[in-house]
Amino acid sequence: MIECVANVSEGCDAAAIAGMAAAVRLAGARLLDIHSDGDHNRSVFTFVGTVLEVEGAAVRLACEAVGRIDLRRHRGVHPRIGALDVVPFVPLDGSSMSECVNVARRVGAAITEETGVPVFLYGRAATNPARSTLAALRRGGLDALRVRIGHVGWVPDFGPPELHPTAGATAVGARPLLVAYNVCLESTDLDVGRRIAFAAREANGGPRGAQALAFLLEGKGCVQVSMNLTDVEETSVLGAFRRVSDLAASHGVRVASSEIVGLAPRHALAGVTAKYLRLTGRLEDHILEEQLVNG
Repeated sequence: MIECVANVSEGCDAAAIAGMAAAVRLAGARLLDIHSDGDHNRSVFTFVGTVLEVEGAAVRLACEAVGRIDLRRHRGVHPRIGALDVVPFVPLDGSSMSECVNVARRVGAAITEETGVPVFLYGRAATNPARSTLAALRRGGLDALRVRIGHVGWVPDFGPPELHPTAGATAVGARPLLVAYNVCLESTDLDVGRRIAFAAREANGGPRGAQALAFLLEGKGCVQVSMNLTDVEETSVLGAFRRVSDLAASHGVRVASSEIVGLAPRHALAGVTAKYLRLTGRLEDHILEEQLVNG
């Protein structure tokens, strides 16, 4: 069994999201979770299955996303390079990282063949260390990628050396489990949010494996510190929550709420409750192992 956590640049159109979900299910994969956000204008589809099921689902999802999403009209706070923005494959029990790397390369080739969208490999599947991270691929946004694509070091792994006119490009890769975790502050001061996000990153003294950005969410009326926890063995959700809470307090700001985007492994949620994290809904609904059994 392998997992795919595909990020799509559509979080508002319910019909489009339902169509993409149907595409995943038609391929035989188990769709465990959909997380959509209107401010980010982004949806995260978490699905699992055999290699063939997950490969097929990812390609079907790509075709559906490219057919439904036009980035020329897209508005959302989250950085992005494509309609089907990011497609990571994650090994679960009985599979390996090398297997997921091979899946990423086959799916990347198939996405280009089916849609014409250029594909960059990232993470453990990357062929160029200089662009192995999503931060490198997104640096400067879609306009900057439009300028550098096709130049030395920026020829896509698959597809033409230019962006698709409506769907941009897609990053396909392989990576270990991570947790996407967001904390909303009782503030609309984006500068304060950016200072907190800066100090919450591992690179600036924050918890190990923590990456963080800050966004102003007009729909929710708050500033959000949006984190990826890439080393869940060292940094749990509890550790990230406490770090952001302490930093917020130092700026005279309280935490309003938090959310887990998609699913998290059980051990990353050790020692917390939904009430403590100020989550909406049940903590169990965000635990990967629970959804593998019951989802």
